[in-house]
Amino acid sequence: MDEDTLRAQLNKYNQGHVLQFWKELTEDQRASLTEDILEFSLSEVTSYFKRANESSENNNKLLDDRIQPIEDDAIKSVTGCDSALLKKYQDTGLREIAAGRVAVLVLAGGQGTRLGVTCPKGMYDVGLPSHKSLFQLQAEKIRRLEVMAKEKYGKCQGITWYLMTSEATHESTLDFLEQNNYFGLNKNNVKAFKQGMIPCFGFDGKILLDEMHSLSKAPDGNGGLYRALKVQGILQDMTERGINSVHAHSVDNILIKVADPVFIGYCIDKGADCGVKVVDKADPSEAVGVVCQVDGKYQVVEYSEISKKTSELRRPNGKLVFNAGNICNHYFTLGFFRNISDYHEEELPLHVAKKKIPYVDNSGVRQKPTSPNGIKIEKFIFDVLKFSKNFVAWEVPRESEFSPLKNSDSAGQDCPSTARNDLLALHKQWLLNAGAKSVQGDVEISPLLSYAGENLKDIPEIIQGPKVFE
Repeated sequence: MDEDTLRAQLNKYNQGHVLQFWKELTEDQRASLTEDILEFSLSEVTSYFKRANESSENNNKLLDDRIQPIEDDAIKSVTGCDSALLKKYQDTGLREIAAGRVAVLVLAGGQGTRLGVTCPKGMYDVGLPSHKSLFQLQAEKIRRLEVMAKEKYGKCQGITWYLMTSEATHESTLDFLEQNNYFGLNKNNVKAFKQGMIPCFGFDGKILLDEMHSLSKAPDGNGGLYRALKVQGILQDMTERGINSVHAHSVDNILIKVADPVFIGYCIDKGADCGVKVVDKADPSEAVGVVCQVDGKYQVVEYSEISKKTSELRRPNGKLVFNAGNICNHYFTLGFFRNISDYHEEELPLHVAKKKIPYVDNSGVRQKPTSPNGIKIEKFIFDVLKFSKNFVAWEVPRESEFSPLKNSDSAGQDCPSTARNDLLALHKQWLLNAGAKSVQGDVEISPLLSYAGENLKDIPEIIQGPKVFE
């Protein structure tokens, strides 16, 4: 596209400023900037700014008069199910795995900035005795499940592992997996794909320049998944593999039950097209979103969208009325994915994050602001719940299923120390349940040995760490 045509397109959407340094650029820099601009539909991305701000204004309105908790017949709790029912769900899930109809989709675009590292979060080592990364722990859980499915049904066609990366994490993630031989997984069953990017805007609606020859861009959030699945050919790949059930989760939960056969079996048994795992909120003020109904449709409501009075409402048994804490842990059918990607992706709300975004000023000097100067626009994975035709929720114990890794140790919570301690505490409980009398020090159980506390035989009565049971 020549300069005049490009300039006319930009002016049409009030973005002509991105060519203000055109005359100072080399031919290669002009080509790079042109490529940056043509990567996006200007009509679409400029509409994002208006839509995102409208959505932000709506999010500031309290929803107390419009919300209801999850209906009783749409939610079950692990602790409320007897062993026979849990076994039924697990057998159903393992049957789905054995038939090759299960995929895991890990949201792995995060760089670990708050952790204080530059590598992808999935590569992080929290300091376990084994020094395994999050990626390795998750891959080995997949391998253990494949063994369990084969033992149960005599065969296993394998679990496909999809990793949604970002521009910042894609190449390093691929290199890490290859260098580690995919942690023993079949290479053909591991596929990484990139989420999309969205330009960053100043508060005036103008796209920011990162350099004189490049736009400022940021990943489109974990809700960018639905467009990426279609654009990157993942839906087609799932179809060709015969995938039916997809377990999607964030990379940073060290206690994640990857492809949890009980959860998958529960969703299949209920005929669900969309399911979520939730944890009981620790207290009314805990800063997590709540899965509930708004105007009769399921969605995640942020803690700031309901009043203190509503957040403190309790049931006769003492549990919070709005207690279903969202932990980014989802079940989807392939049919649901297709429906979202084909018909509803453009309806997803856009969320605004006010950020300190480096930019090039009118003099061509790159500035690093000390206070928010613009917005990044994101989509959220859970904003599709309202499109479900049969939605279910599965409440799980926090201590065995949810310990996110978000901050450095200086924060004191959701950090490497808490993640490590929570995993080791869980493994200690497994060993005590298996017959140990005393477990001291850091004692870890390899996912290759036990997925959820099973298969622990001939355990010594006295165990002293540091030690890894392989």
